[in-house]
Amino acid sequence: MSTSDRTSYTPRDTVTHLWQGLHLPPDTLDSLCIVESSQLGLPSSYKVGHLAQASIALSALLASQIHSLRNTIPPPKVTVPPDHACIEFKCERLYTLNGAPAPSAWGPIGGLHQTSDGYVRVHDNFPNHREGTKSLLGCSPTATREEVASKISAWRSVDLESTAVDNNLVIAALRTYEQWDVLPQAKAIADFPILLRKIGDAPAGLPARIGPHADKCLRGLRVLELSRVIAAPLCGKTLAAHGADVLWVTSPYLPDLPDLDREFGCGKRTIQFDLNEEKDSAELFTLLNDADVFIQGYRPGSLASRGLSPEEIVKRRPNRGIICANMSAYGPNGPWSTRRGFDSLVQTCSGMNVSEAEHFGAGEAARALPCQALDHAGGYFLASGIMAALYKQATEGGSWQVNVSLAGVMKYLRSLGQYEGTTGFQGAPDYIRPQDVPTDYLETRETGFGEMTTIRHAASIEGVNIGCDIMPKPLGSDEKRWLD
Repeated sequence: MSTSDRTSYTPRDTVTHLWQGLHLPPDTLDSLCIVESSQLGLPSSYKVGHLAQASIALSALLASQIHSLRNTIPPPKVTVPPDHACIEFKCERLYTLNGAPAPSAWGPIGGLHQTSDGYVRVHDNFPNHREGTKSLLGCSPTATREEVASKISAWRSVDLESTAVDNNLVIAALRTYEQWDVLPQAKAIADFPILLRKIGDAPAGLPARIGPHADKCLRGLRVLELSRVIAAPLCGKTLAAHGADVLWVTSPYLPDLPDLDREFGCGKRTIQFDLNEEKDSAELFTLLNDADVFIQGYRPGSLASRGLSPEEIVKRRPNRGIICANMSAYGPNGPWSTRRGFDSLVQTCSGMNVSEAEHFGAGEAARALPCQALDHAGGYFLASGIMAALYKQATEGGSWQVNVSLAGVMKYLRSLGQYEGTTGFQGAPDYIRPQDVPTDYLETRETGFGEMTTIRHAASIEGVNIGCDIMPKPLGSDEKRWLD
């Protein structure tokens, strides 16, 4: 895998590089006021703190750009404190609900397991993946972690990974960088993490609802989001924090992750459809007809059979622009493009976990990053891509597609370089418990589940409100309509 060398970049350099790569107005970069910290961000050999500050700053600067466009004023100043950005990258682990800390999202058989020739990581957050893994291994539904580990030990790592893929399960072989870099999929991943392309014609201009004098940068933008887990839901949460009307669509028949949903449901209204029902599909398409943005975070291609591919969506809206945003594990190209995947598995299969362990120096086979950095940066990159597409739609016209992948984020993070030896772990602050978070970075509100204390958004835009107007509630709680 050819990885560009960006080891000398500062967080400001990273924002500048991404901004220029998206071909956005260069003068807006003058509104970026981020202070770079001499303190390491989070304990890791990777520049996770750098990525946190840069990805959040990029999304906020794009919101500032839209605010400038809709009000015909210079872009307001954007600030992102580095420690606040690091804390927000762990937000799903640091909230409290009715005084109790967020529970772990990991399942009982997930994590690293030794095989006959190495290791694999099992992802079992969803019960269907957990049950399917046990069945694949010939274990009973009540099998313990030890029984699962015993079965896995007889497999070769890549054989188990491939067999899991064939059975719609999520298990990744642990690889080194050398093993990953020779794979066709590694070579297929783009060097730039936000892929933007025009996919249809439409007149230039912002949606009519996005006019001047709004209290938030994206007030009036309508976003239809079909997603689960972290990255794509975080994208929707970010757009909502900047004022978008986000309708989060889930299925009443797919398993959910309520402990994560409470965090990433902030700012959104929540509705449910069973797309196997003709009536529900018709209602979804009615909402889509009046949407400005469509976000999907499911396995690539899984929604296309339901008429929800970008091409089909554009056909339904002749001369009416829309932005179709896709979050995937491995990107739109290459032999793994349709694979299921999660942050922890991309870390595992791509060499990151091995390299992190080598730098830490404790003799571990693998070491995970201190947060779901690929998920979080991916969510902010997807939100940034959507706002970049909105700017281009306003100035050039058209419908646009945005693609971001966890593997693309991994490649970009890797290009920033690693701290030498154990230096990335020495003296770097970590935020393990809610009590570790400065109170200035917290807010407490009533939710549909009780009193919830969460991490405030790390970005500030001068003179503009940012934050959740709507607090989390049980899935399917809202009316299936757009706000007036």
